[in-house]
Amino acid sequence: MRKLFLLIILAGVALSFLYPWAVRNFSGEDLGTWHVYQDGRFKPATVSLKAGTGPVRVFVDLTSDTDRINAFDRTVLTLTASASNKTVLAERLSFSGNPSPREQSPQLTDKVFRDEAGLIDVEEAGTYVFTIGPGDADNIRIKAVDLVLRAGAAVPDKRAIQIGFGLIAFGLIGLMLAIRFGRARPSTKPEIPPKPRWGRGGGA
Repeated sequence: MRKLFLLIILAGVALSFLYPWAVRNFSGEDLGTWHVYQDGRFKPATVSLKAGTGPVRVFVDLTSDTDRINAFDRTVLTLTASASNKTVLAERLSFSGNPSPREQSPQLTDKVFRDEAGLIDVEEAGTYVFTIGPGDADNIRIKAVDLVLRAGAAVPDKRAIQIGFGLIAFGLIGLMLAIRFGRARPSTKPEIPPKPRWGRGGGA
């Protein structure tokens, strides 16, 4: 039973965490990458998006020589996307949810941190301006910032995620009960007296 409940917990973890992570990072088709930080300055990126490419998922890649970004409640970068003089996306990026950044190359110590800014619904063709700037976390050495867009991105099904959390709870409860009631119980069988011994020193 313990193995069964462990499998249920693993299935719940896959639905609750691995499934939405895979959908956000691998669904859709890459539209391109735009460098928005050069010579210590940020510059806006102007992108023409065609109708039918949405939803477009917006990522920001931050290259730094630090091993980990622990911004938590602080903002490392800010992103604003506008079209036809209207703001369609505004997000603060902390990069604190990226515990395993990728290496830029084996020869360099720089790490590339990625954070998701959100989704843009492209109902009709238009020109979008993405403006990225610094936040209030000033202790991070920024070497490069890239804007990455992915078209046709899927959205994780919230029902599947909720089912995953339910499986985790059910599996944990079942595993605890199996461990509790599966412990070795003291034997209740009557003790059998030893056989009598014959000869010198033996019983009568």
